[in-house]
Amino acid sequence: MGAVAAADVPSMVKLKCSVKNYDWGKVGRESGVARLYANNSGDDINEYDEPYAEFWMGTHDSGPSYAVVSELPNGGFINGDDNNHCKLVSLKDWIKQNPDVLGDKVLQRWGTNLPFLFKLLSVEKALSIQAHPDKNLAALLHKQQPGVYKDDNHKPEMALALTEFEALCSFVGLEELKNVVQNVPEIIEVVGTAHTDKVLHISEEDGETKLKEVLQSLFTELMSVSKTVISEVVSKLISRLNIKREVRELTDKEELILRLNKQYPGDVGVMVAFLFNYVKLNPGEALYLGANEPHAYIRGECMECMATSDNVVRAGLTPKYRDVQTLCSMLTYKQGLPEVLHGVASNPYTVKYLPPFDEFEIDRCILPQETSTIFPAIPGPSIYVVMSGEGTMRMASSEEMVGEGDVMFTPANVEIAVETNSGLSLYRAGVNSRLFE
Repeated sequence: MGAVAAADVPSMVKLKCSVKNYDWGKVGRESGVARLYANNSGDDINEYDEPYAEFWMGTHDSGPSYAVVSELPNGGFINGDDNNHCKLVSLKDWIKQNPDVLGDKVLQRWGTNLPFLFKLLSVEKALSIQAHPDKNLAALLHKQQPGVYKDDNHKPEMALALTEFEALCSFVGLEELKNVVQNVPEIIEVVGTAHTDKVLHISEEDGETKLKEVLQSLFTELMSVSKTVISEVVSKLISRLNIKREVRELTDKEELILRLNKQYPGDVGVMVAFLFNYVKLNPGEALYLGANEPHAYIRGECMECMATSDNVVRAGLTPKYRDVQTLCSMLTYKQGLPEVLHGVASNPYTVKYLPPFDEFEIDRCILPQETSTIFPAIPGPSIYVVMSGEGTMRMASSEEMVGEGDVMFTPANVEIAVETNSGLSLYRAGVNSRLFE
């Protein structure tokens, strides 16, 4: 297949994207992922027993997107018109044929790989307690176990809530940790008083290194106990909470523990949840997670963006492979509540979310009826997804009618005008703007 001449490179390309049917996803039309995928692909939704968990937009080999293109006589491609001459070419291959679409700075830094992966998640059951390795560890794990750790890249990520979105992330602060140790006797039963006494007798004045050492020791001991012991002790914990419920209102965390046990009975993750912050995001709020930070998404729908990677180290709340030793050794053991991003308005309709990672950012654009907005030309590529409504995306040279489920790739240095009669909700992922300052 020949490359397209520079003058023929399209301003935007429509994408067909991949779906993941993990068992924690929402079933049938309850799933935003299912509805988006059905509109994007034309496939029917399995209404009754198929969970639809993730919709992937990007170039990762585990869930590639495909550009809808028309074949030229010379073997090259131009933007597709959804006619009989259209073909699907992997976005990864299309970018390799047309590297200029990435812009000079992105091309120099990451080569022809799209540096970000954009997703929609529909979460019904808790995802695994997990963390994503930094670049050095990712390279090592990929070399040692390529079947488990699919690539050699790190995976910082950000979740932007579409509905109320619940997550566990990072370790609770010292005072709450002491409170947990004093009020959850089952933890003492599992790890022993030597570990819990260290928690009770440490203070902030002892320094960050000592705090990390004590927390890591407690967490590793808890995660390393046999399944039989954990199952028995979790059963006691659940019984105690059900009795407590008769005499007082349970805390949000205690209610969560009961819910997690229904989803993953007797799992170590049920007990370990006490050690993590329980965060509830409102729609429009975002949470970002760096390398080696523990987390587990619990329930809700979100847009998620990350560096292009699928590396996950799991150790609880999952039927998948668990790598407890790696997880316990890799974590930062930072304590305290994570930062919640509310975004910064770019214009009356668009809010930008900038995490402290070079690979990505997200724009949330909600256009009311009979309105329009401009996405200025930037020196990097973008992916847009229409979540609801209909409208037009226009460039200097062409325009596309878009509606729910449409996903568009736009090259660097192209201004995009969006307008709608009915109202339109769309999200954009791109390389972090700070990289171009």
